[in-house]
Amino acid sequence: MLALEDNPPIRSPHLHVREDSNNHWWIAHTKSRMEKAFASDLLRRQVPYFLPMNQRVTFSGGRKRHVMLPLFSSYVFIYGDDEARATALMTNRLCRLIRVVEQQALTRELAAIELGLASNLPIDPYPFAAVGRRCRVVSGPMAGTEGIVVQRNAKSSRLVLFVQMLGQGAAVEIDTDLLEPAEDFVPTGAVQFV
Repeated sequence: MLALEDNPPIRSPHLHVREDSNNHWWIAHTKSRMEKAFASDLLRRQVPYFLPMNQRVTFSGGRKRHVMLPLFSSYVFIYGDDEARATALMTNRLCRLIRVVEQQALTRELAAIELGLASNLPIDPYPFAAVGRRCRVVSGPMAGTEGIVVQRNAKSSRLVLFVQMLGQGAAVEIDTDLLEPAEDFVPTGAVQFV
């Protein structure tokens, strides 16, 4: 786990988006938990990138820690020509590289994300912990527990721990930073939320 000051910058100092250039956006789908290592590789090779991250709270070894986590798990946005694309592929940290067709739309969307991060307003991934989604607690005293999010606000979510055989459950308040989407999430119409 990296100390806050050891993380790569969110925005590469080489990133200068211009509509009239031969450069364009690519979405790099990284191997699991490789976003920051990939960004560090790009930084060393002077390939422009954008890796939206925010500070989150995790529990490790019984201690509360502040870490920088990617806003979009397994995704880094790179900006460049075919040479930058080839350089990114040579890092051996990618599952695939996705060409962006709507360049201007992505530029506007990423600018909005960057503005949100710079505003110091609470920002967190969405919709993985959206109301109605099955999520798993990743750390802390309830690590491994799964439930359905029935309510959320800026800092916490209300997670229903359901006993299928009884058709009942119990709700618990939990820090949204401690949740991840459950892999086997299947939306159902059986649960109604008010």
